[in-house]
Amino acid sequence: MSKRAFIEGAEHTEITEQQSQNHAVIILASGLSQRLGQPKQLLVKHGERLITYMTRLALTTTPQAIVVVIPDDHHLIASMMTELANQYPTVQIVVNSQADTGMAHSLRMGIETIVTLESTSIGRVLIMGVDQVLLDELHLTALLAGEQTVVASRYHSWQRVEKHQNLDETVSDILGLPLAINYKLLRQWQSELTGDKGLRHLIKGLPADQIGEVDNDQLSYDIDTPEQLAYAKQKGWLDS
Repeated sequence: MSKRAFIEGAEHTEITEQQSQNHAVIILASGLSQRLGQPKQLLVKHGERLITYMTRLALTTTPQAIVVVIPDDHHLIASMMTELANQYPTVQIVVNSQADTGMAHSLRMGIETIVTLESTSIGRVLIMGVDQVLLDELHLTALLAGEQTVVASRYHSWQRVEKHQNLDETVSDILGLPLAINYKLLRQWQSELTGDKGLRHLIKGLPADQIGEVDNDQLSYDIDTPEQLAYAKQKGWLDS
């Protein structure tokens, strides 16, 4: 399902309140931003730190819980998220003291936290990062509207979208975050998440009819390097 198809369909079909509240959110925000040289969580968009901006974006989907996994030993990030959690009881903070071991450990911590909620009504989990600076509410809603076991985002890599690259060269599309996944399946996969091996390789093993896609090339612009950060600021996607 393309983003355009969802928008057109949304004109005729409203998402019910029950559908919009049967999920939890995990925000993976414990990365050390080594290539960027500064914490990407603290980049600023519309006058707000990126980690706060993305958490508020997740709140628009009215989840049962939002688990934000943050790095250990970073007082500014911790204090900002504590303030937000005090404001919104839905938000829970998890500190990852092993952020250097890869994304999988953060995801496992997020899953464990959701399990402790002991909620029988959580059917899916929406998993997000913090550095896709053009992510919007409409895209998250489209992911949650899908009915497949996994509904993931599809977009190009930076190499495909940068102006100096040849757009005709073969560059594989990315099928990844943010994504919505069946909660029971996510728990089954928990033990298989190790190091930098996240969900992508597990999702590829599913039958095709269990995987939904929402196209959005704006998600190509994540921030990993100083050059990408400069480009995002030049475009006005992040505050200077």
